[in-house]
Amino acid sequence: MKSFGAKPWVLPQPVLIIGTYNSDGTPNAMNAAWGGQWDAKEIMISMGAHATTENLARCADFTVAFATVDTMTASDFVGIVSARKDPQKMLKAGWTAVKAENVDAPVFTDFPMTMECRIIRKIDESEEGYYIVAEIVNILVDEKYLGEDGKPDVSKMGLITYEPVSHGYVALGERVGNAFADGKKLM
Repeated sequence: MKSFGAKPWVLPQPVLIIGTYNSDGTPNAMNAAWGGQWDAKEIMISMGAHATTENLARCADFTVAFATVDTMTASDFVGIVSARKDPQKMLKAGWTAVKAENVDAPVFTDFPMTMECRIIRKIDESEEGYYIVAEIVNILVDEKYLGEDGKPDVSKMGLITYEPVSHGYVALGERVGNAFADGKKLM
């Protein structure tokens, strides 16, 4: 095996689109790759110093959408362009925003699934940013992405993952097994 030392190469990494409101009330979004499930009803995201970080200092509410093949280009765009420097950022992204039902944050309707969240604590806060732990207040799923059982069908969503080794995006593929079941074959 070849050794590479310490790298941020946990795979797969979700492509998370964080939705907040700017100080003037306009929707804003950023792309965050370093985040995941913290507990059964909580998530964790590593935040740098962004316009979104400033928005979260004013209001602890935000949304998290999961980027897809269809939203990939605009999802990458909102990760490389700051709302501080380009006031037309969201117009260029082309997404439709509506107010979330349960938190004071925008829901971008272009995504199949969105979490409404609220910060419950910040960890290691500094000028460079911080880590947030947030409660999942509600999850919204576009009905066209539901399965016959009425639950979200991830295989229909076209979700992508960030590939940090060569800085790419990879589409998630087909279902290959059943969690908490297939391993029982070895019992």
